[in-house]
Formats: sequence, C-alpha cells, structure tokens
Amino acid sequence: MNILIILNEPPYGTERSYNGLRMAKSLSNDEVHITVFLMADAIVCAKSGQKVPQGFYNLELMLKSVVRKGDVLMCGTCMDARGITDTDAIDGAQRSTMKELAERTLAADKVLVF
Repeated sequence: MNILIILNEPPYGTERSYNGLRMAKSLSNDEVHITVFLMADAIVCAKSGQKVPQGFYNLELMLKSVVRKGDVLMCGTCMDARGITDTDAIDGAQRSTMKELAERTLAADKVLVF
C-alpha cells in the first residue's frame, strides 16, 4: 500500500506537521510505503540542525525516521521562496516538483493532508 502525506504547516507554532509525522511513523511498516511531501512553510521541517528546548518534539528527527523507510520530498518552488537550499535539508530529503506530487497522488492508495 502507498500512502502520501502532504504537510503544509510550519514545524513549530502549530502541531499539524507534528501530527502528520506522528501518523507517518504510525503507518510505516513493511507493507506500507510512506511518502511525505513538504509544501509551503512545512519545508522548514526538513531543515537540518534544528535545536529545540529539552523535552520538546524535534521534527528533523521525526523526518529522519521517515526517510529510513519511505520518501521525503520537498516542493522546490517552496524551498526557493524560503531560501532553503538542498544542502540545508536533512540527508535523504529530496527536492521535488508539483508534477511529481501529481504523479505520487495518482499512484497513492490514500492521501492525507495536514
């Protein structure tokens, strides 16, 4: 089964991206392939070197666990608009396009949007 999760919200200040990644981790297993597509302010979720207060969730670490078993794609236009480069992103996260998002959407068994 292929599941596409689209995140739109920033990593901190709202819990939508956090909850989307919690869902991604919960759904991830040998029979399910997860793709997380980051758009708009959710691009910042994939920024490497995040430092958060002790005991606070860290979306960089959560995304790294998704990368191990699935795909993390980032809207290239959204990256450019926010000054995020490929080298700013965590290892395994890939620059992508709306065309690829459309293809992944059509190929997915389920699409979840946060």
